[in-house]
Amino acid sequence: MLSVAKVQRRNAWRYYVRGVAFGDGRRPVGQSLKGALEKAGLPAGVWMGRGLAALGLTAGQTVTERQMELVFGELRHPDADRIERELLDGGAAPETARLATVLGQPVEEIERRKAHPVLALDFTFRPQASLSVLWALGDDPTRYVIERAHERAIATALRWLEDEVAEIRWSSGRQRAKAPGLVVAKWRHFDNRDGAPLLHTHCLIANRAQRPDGSWYALDTVRLYQHVVAAGTLYSLTMTTEVCEELGLATVPREVTPGLRPVMEIAGVDQELIDWSATRREQMAPVLERLTDEYVHKHKRLPGERGRHGLGWWAAQETRRAKKTPKPFEQLRAWWRASAILRFGTAMVDGLLERCQAIGEVIRERVGPVVDTALAAVDVAAIVYTVRRCFARRHVLAEARRHLLETLRGRAFTRGLDDYIADAALSRHCRQLTVPQKGRRAPAPDQLSHTADFGWPDRWWIAGTDGTPPRESSRYERARVASLALQNAVRNARTAPAARDGAPPATTSATARTGDHHHDQAAAAPHAVDHPDQDATLTPAQRAAAVHLHQQAAMPEEYLEGRTTDPATWLYTPKNLARLAAFTEAAEARSRIVADGPQPQQPTADGADPASQQQHHTPRSDQGRGAGRER
Repeated sequence: MLSVAKVQRRNAWRYYVRGVAFGDGRRPVGQSLKGALEKAGLPAGVWMGRGLAALGLTAGQTVTERQMELVFGELRHPDADRIERELLDGGAAPETARLATVLGQPVEEIERRKAHPVLALDFTFRPQASLSVLWALGDDPTRYVIERAHERAIATALRWLEDEVAEIRWSSGRQRAKAPGLVVAKWRHFDNRDGAPLLHTHCLIANRAQRPDGSWYALDTVRLYQHVVAAGTLYSLTMTTEVCEELGLATVPREVTPGLRPVMEIAGVDQELIDWSATRREQMAPVLERLTDEYVHKHKRLPGERGRHGLGWWAAQETRRAKKTPKPFEQLRAWWRASAILRFGTAMVDGLLERCQAIGEVIRERVGPVVDTALAAVDVAAIVYTVRRCFARRHVLAEARRHLLETLRGRAFTRGLDDYIADAALSRHCRQLTVPQKGRRAPAPDQLSHTADFGWPDRWWIAGTDGTPPRESSRYERARVASLALQNAVRNARTAPAARDGAPPATTSATARTGDHHHDQAAAAPHAVDHPDQDATLTPAQRAAAVHLHQQAAMPEEYLEGRTTDPATWLYTPKNLARLAAFTEAAEARSRIVADGPQPQQPTADGADPASQQQHHTPRSDQGRGAGRER
């Protein structure tokens, strides 16, 4: 998982030096960073990134307090003091000597224009809660495997950002070029502000990169923000896969918030252990309930998806505790183990890894290390289209990585398979919306907008539990339904016998059944397996049948029989009652007109009635039209 924050204030580097660099704690006043870290037994920050060579730094070198002030507080060379002193000794003017150490445009010049310069971006990487539990309660070899996978996944995500995303801009953004590398300072932390286990790493990316001619310019931070989700899914996929392969584990989906995307957790780590480590959710629950109640009283309706996200952010801010005094890692491990044993017993804590390996072995036997790329492309395209309608390649790529994580359950995959699935989804099931304009610069491939021509699933209402009111289906639930329906249609179209008269192949119902959405995927019928160099290709008739069956699956049986309540829950709402009353009144009015009007005459024997010669066309359904064809 990956979160991002901007560093804009010029004194923000003090927050990182006094807090983030000190184990997310509060460093004593008057004590140096190096001395405080050694006394507290905390790891020091280190440099990483391909842009270090231009600054005379090397990967793995320790980050000092003065370097933090120069790079992330003033956007100057980390060795600016030495460079400026040598220039002054050579007879240079003080202002000239200082400007020689500035990376790009000086911060003071930007602030004189009443602008707020972005000095850096804080990328925070953290694994799933179950991996943090295994890391906190496991033995030394288990901890080493998880920490190594964590570091490698971070390096992989940052390397992908450097290769595919990072760009420098100048001339107010009109000119751009690929950034050769990033300058990153990272700190590893072990716990949250409550002292619960939370392995995470802060990566502070400086907002400067060097061009081949030696000049320094600002990064395109908007572009980095746009690719945060894709980078986060790459980190989660890489780390989870390496840990599962090294330790023989597997993953299972866990629904954190009803209606939202599940989190792929390690199989065998009970929900009780996850709740034991996730203290923030327990603290936020009552505050979130109060904020939701205030929202309902103010707006006279329940919050939507965007509103729930905003209320969750406010609940997190209100329950955020002050910084603590950090403790050495060995002391934290001893406290975590004692707390877990008192709560769950020695047998559960000591046998946690063995239990996870036993369950993982069963899952890995049923889940093959192969991916049906044709079905994967369908799944990715249907979900992204239903959630977003209009999307870019980065959205498809992030969903492709989620698909691999959910399908393989921790098994290894061929490098580049995520890009292959994303490209297949765009080329086979999507169409481009961006039209290049004559005389203007052509947009980059990852800046093009796309859409699809799938049917749009209708909304429905899901019954509440434990006294909570019913809620509207989320975008992800509707997207999942659309994907399952279309995948079933593709499977049926593959296996159905060809019709004799050339009609589309006969298929069974594509409606997702009750178990398809919740049971272990490995227990379902196995997917068709790709040949190494041959993809499954649908004929036009099969593609038409698949799209038609997908359109009929807007309301699958699992939501009518299982998770939804009686139709009265969602049908007899004030809005729908008024709509039904209008329909009933209109139907009765038409009935009266027909009853009071003249009766149709029987055609004569010697000639046909001219009225019977008229052709009565049945209106065509417009379900097959996509968002881009409605007008």
